Amino acid sequence: MAVPEMDHIVSIADVIRLAVAPVFLLSGIAAMLNVLTNRLTRIVDRARHLEKEFAAAAPGRIETLRASLGRLARRARLVSWGISLCTSSAILISIVVVVLFIDSLTGTNFSAIIALLFIVAMAALTLGLVCFLREISLATRHLRIGEPDPEHSPPAVQVVGTGSNRHADS
Repeated sequence: MAVPEMDHIVSIADVIRLAVAPVFLLSGIAAMLNVLTNRLTRIVDRARHLEKEFAAAAPGRIETLRASLGRLARRARLVSWGISLCTSSAILISIVVVVLFIDSLTGTNFSAIIALLFIVAMAALTLGLVCFLREISLATRHLRIGEPDPEHSPPAVQVVGTGSNRHADS
């Protein structure tokens, strides 16, 4: 009976070898999810900062704030979709690994199901990356590096008592 047990161990070892590639893919998706959640955090922080500016904003600045908040909301939705799609992809890949082991242990041929799950997982990952690319595109389209326009700048803070009011006698 030692020979059939050895065949079974070899079979499990083969499944483990097959499962290694999806596990590496899961690591890559986890890194992508980290990037996406960091971007979402930055977008939310920026939106909260802009929302606080409304109370003291000049009339010309209010429209700029509304436009900026609209863009941030759109970017947040894209990142949220990216997170959902990448997470779905990771779940599907995890199911692929489980089904690989079930296939091996039961001797049932689940190759069509495994292939379909993997294809759907790759489609979800691809769509998640497209959302990420679109969000990056929106973020850089309105990127402005340099001095802001005076009418779109937040009001200057005037510090009282720090200046010198001495006049020179001529």
